[in-house]
Amino acid sequence: MQLDKCQKFSQNTTKQEYIVTLTIARQILKYATGLPEGTPLVAKELLHFGARAAVDQVLSRLAKRGALLRAARGIYLLPVNGRFGRHAPSADKTVEGVANLRGETIVSHGAAAANSLGLTTQVPMKAIYLTSGRNRRLKVGAQTVEFRHAPIWQLILPGRRAGEVLRALAWLGPEKAGEALHKLRSRLQASELEEVASTRARLPTWLAQEVSVLVAHG
Repeated sequence: MQLDKCQKFSQNTTKQEYIVTLTIARQILKYATGLPEGTPLVAKELLHFGARAAVDQVLSRLAKRGALLRAARGIYLLPVNGRFGRHAPSADKTVEGVANLRGETIVSHGAAAANSLGLTTQVPMKAIYLTSGRNRRLKVGAQTVEFRHAPIWQLILPGRRAGEVLRALAWLGPEKAGEALHKLRSRLQASELEEVASTRARLPTWLAQEVSVLVAHG
């Protein structure tokens, strides 16, 4: 959006109000372009540009004009300029940005973990993540990203392959976890298997028993 060429935000605003609003809008967009892709924009992070009410209003209007994307109530994203035009940031980068913003632990869902480990050929149709925060959804362009609150043990070892193993086993359940572990023993490094085994005190009994096989057999 070319702010210099845009019409006044409202016919009811005074010239001074219009100038202030336009200044805040320019500052927010300049600030957003310096952030990593997918970093969420929220009013509380932008209060150095103006009062809360003014910042909220500018964010909303920038979204209506397409300069920002509204991911959820009070959360906005800057579109990415690519070879084929403007598009939404990647879901993974947006999730990473949300985790950093909120201080939450957010990890991939067990179904996605199982697929990435080759334990299933089933490709998840939805972008679902497990979080230490509350249940909610974000709109990232045409894609909806869902966050589901999970117990602490399912969030163990974020960003680690061993953690993906645990989440895949949790998703597969007691009936399939043993067979999956047997397959993984030949695919994972010894250090990764040791890391999986080291978490068994924090796991539910059924999963701790399955993981203990790794210790029993070395």
